[in-house]
Amino acid sequence: MTLASPKLAQLRPPYAGSRPEIIESVSPLRRYAGYLSDNDRWIRFEHRPGDVVISTPPKSGTTWTQMLCALMVFDGSQFPDKLDAISPWLDSNIRTEREVFATYARQDHQRFIKTHTPLDGLPMRDDVRYIVVARDPRDVFESWQNHRANIDREQQVQLIRDACASEGRPIPELPAELVAPTRAIEQFRTYVDAEATTDIAVNLANVLHHIDTGWQRRHEPNVTVFHFLDYQRDLVSEMKRLALFCGFDIAAERIAELAPAASLTSMRSRSAELIPEASMSDFWKDKDRFFRSAARGEWQTHFSAEDLAHYDRRARTLAGDDLFRWIHDESHDAGTTTE
Repeated sequence: MTLASPKLAQLRPPYAGSRPEIIESVSPLRRYAGYLSDNDRWIRFEHRPGDVVISTPPKSGTTWTQMLCALMVFDGSQFPDKLDAISPWLDSNIRTEREVFATYARQDHQRFIKTHTPLDGLPMRDDVRYIVVARDPRDVFESWQNHRANIDREQQVQLIRDACASEGRPIPELPAELVAPTRAIEQFRTYVDAEATTDIAVNLANVLHHIDTGWQRRHEPNVTVFHFLDYQRDLVSEMKRLALFCGFDIAAERIAELAPAASLTSMRSRSAELIPEASMSDFWKDKDRFFRSAARGEWQTHFSAEDLAHYDRRARTLAGDDLFRWIHDESHDAGTTTE
């Protein structure tokens, strides 16, 4: 089922050229800072009207959404640079603030900006669009296990140290979970039971909180939510909804032509161009492994009925009934529908 707001027609300002008028957030930003990122950068970032902010928990469709935006912004599958160089993670500690800000400042197309910071940690502007993408948190866990096993940890640590040192910032401490891996079942139990933190650690409480910051604002004209499963089920329809929300000037027929380039098979064949940090050498052990072939619900064969029942109870205490049903695919009616 597709989602959109009847007020979207009001959100089509020009996005290139003049300096924007600053529109302050109504609420103070919640600070999210840790080993991987620090949202303090957003306070100094100069937005433009029409910017698109892609705000997702890790392993929830971030790169997929960036790819959909790139296909429509550039009206084709050939981009001017690698995807991570076009749409870098704005508040990541891997790159310096100067480098990331300069990348976005040079762009004269409609910008789509990556972050893993929840909406309560972003300066919400009326002239910027915000997209939150959700995925079943059990599938997030499975994907995260593959993701962190595939990272060259020494290279990641060195990149963060170099970036922090060049800016005179303290070097953040490596989280214990990344230093001493444990058995998958122990990691899953920790993932389920961990309390919410402000360092975007990947655990159930943080994932659900992030999604909820979009869910609670989904009826606002410049905020929307997407579900990973809907990308899998009907990518063309989701691209059309994305184009409408973002104000991309592209025909429906052209979207249907572009959609195959965002299939898993197609993106895997271009891993060297599309995965996060693709422009950084030796960041990944195996770049092709980023786009893994894993069936939805893989977790059902990995954990006991008792562990999964405990997950269910814990998730229900962290999410409202409507959000719980939607994120676990019991209902996808998240707002106003449109063709």
